[in-house]
Amino acid sequence: MKDENRKIEGDWNEIKGRLKEKYSTLTDDDLKYEIGKEEELFGRIEKRIGRSRDEFHGLIFRTGHM
Repeated sequence: MKDENRKIEGDWNEIKGRLKEKYSTLTDDDLKYEIGKEEELFGRIEKRIGRSRDEFHGLIFRTGHM
């Protein structure tokens, strides 16, 4: 999980932009990234877009950047 968190941290602005394009219901508050609080971030996004954590992780990590 640490490697995934580092990937998110390094690429967050790009990932955030793509998420906002794909899911217009996401707000800046939903996408607020804080180091060490990745699980809270994932929970907010999952709840808002109605996808499971595995699906959400897959969107980011399987394709590199959705």
